[in-house]
Amino acid sequence: MTTQRASGILLHVTSIPTDYGIGDFGPAAYRFVDFLQEARQSYWQVLPLNPTDIAHGNSPYSSVSAFAMEPLLISPEQLVADGYLEQDDLGKAPSFRTHRIDYKAVVDYKVPILHRAWERARQGGRSDAYETFLENSKHWLDDFVLFLALKRDAGGAVWNTWDASLRDRRSDALALAREKFVEDIEREKFIQFLLFEQWEKLKAYANERGVQVIGDIPIYVNYDSVDVWSNPGIFKLDAERRPFCVAGVPPDYFSETGQLWGNPVYDWQALEDSGFEWWLRRLGHTLHLFDKVRIDHFRGLVAYWEVPADEETAINGTWVEVPSEAFFDAVRKRFPDLPIIAEDLGHITPDVWEVRDRYGFPGMKLVLFAFGEENPEHPYQPHNFPANCIAYTGTHDNNTARGWYETEASEEDKVRLNEYVGYDVTAETVHLALLRLIMVSVADTVVVPMQDVLGLDADSRMNVPSTSNGNWGWRLHDAQLHDDVAELLASMTVRYNRAQLSSSDDT
Repeated sequence: MTTQRASGILLHVTSIPTDYGIGDFGPAAYRFVDFLQEARQSYWQVLPLNPTDIAHGNSPYSSVSAFAMEPLLISPEQLVADGYLEQDDLGKAPSFRTHRIDYKAVVDYKVPILHRAWERARQGGRSDAYETFLENSKHWLDDFVLFLALKRDAGGAVWNTWDASLRDRRSDALALAREKFVEDIEREKFIQFLLFEQWEKLKAYANERGVQVIGDIPIYVNYDSVDVWSNPGIFKLDAERRPFCVAGVPPDYFSETGQLWGNPVYDWQALEDSGFEWWLRRLGHTLHLFDKVRIDHFRGLVAYWEVPADEETAINGTWVEVPSEAFFDAVRKRFPDLPIIAEDLGHITPDVWEVRDRYGFPGMKLVLFAFGEENPEHPYQPHNFPANCIAYTGTHDNNTARGWYETEASEEDKVRLNEYVGYDVTAETVHLALLRLIMVSVADTVVVPMQDVLGLDADSRMNVPSTSNGNWGWRLHDAQLHDDVAELLASMTVRYNRAQLSSSDDT
């Protein structure tokens, strides 16, 4: 019989090992799904798949679009398999670094391949699948490709510095621009089609093998994005379309000045007047691509920290309430199953918990944070987990379990961990100790970063928050996905009643 208990792995697509310098939607991703099935896992969690930029440190949480995908995720091998290119069109791939992504080198190699695929495809006319994609994606795609063309023509300048007719989206100016940049526009549409075609095939393959995919929505969008340019009325902007308030978080234990993120904040009254249509379209689009979605900074959908745009720190901000009940009622009406995970980490107030629990959203529990104090009521100690939560060792923003033990944990932390598990933990075994703690807990779902399945050290960390260099580059190595790892994970998953059913199980 199936149960609610399940487990999965957190591994961003870019970290999948390929011969092309970066993970993509090709054969290596299919092999990773096979690994998940062999390891009896039910979930594959990824980070946002939206376009990234070297100028923004390649962060998947900083994008030019909340709807489009990152072109570097296209698989060259899949382009050949699907008939868009010949093998000779791929040329000889450079000797990319094995464990880190060199984004510039990847761009230099992959972009010409994508342009080659477009040149070949345009000679053969539009397929029915392409026409269907264009029709279904009009609500975001047309503005996105035009925005890219205009931004390139402006030398990358922020959109509010463009000619006022383009900044303010005068219909005559936009029509002229679409005619002027028609070649760029059609190519970028085709590249997005390739991305969505490859991803949907990969997701279907995962679903057929009992693996559901968990996606991720950053709550805010970049100011210099097509989302703000094409929807200025749902953000707090002045007459020159500049933000007069920006997002952040207030001062806390970790920062005396808080964090000033700088993203434009939503005009929630305007959103409510529109029936929250932009957000509903965004959620619907995301839920088409994933089976469940984690909302990053969930507390910002209940109340958010708003800071005047001319402030240099987040100190002088204020809390602003969101019409959360009206919003989530609208969400529930459009998506009755509410397949949402609430990222409720950090300093969370009771109003956030109340909204999370009212709508039944599972929150997140990180066992990596459980041993910093002597407190048997600590919410991240596994004996205090509720059933309706997602239990993690850590996330992409934390050190690896081994990295934490070797570089961050105090001697007191280690003593508390030893006493909690009942034996002496070492750097070599800490990942297994923490994994076992969350596996045996009552949490319905467990998700573990791949680095913690393998017991990797701090060099394999994905991101260090508040730093701009050296993040988002970690790559898995093919040799690390061997049978012993799958067998170990499968054994633990079966033992703690979290295994997806295999073909031989009774149903």
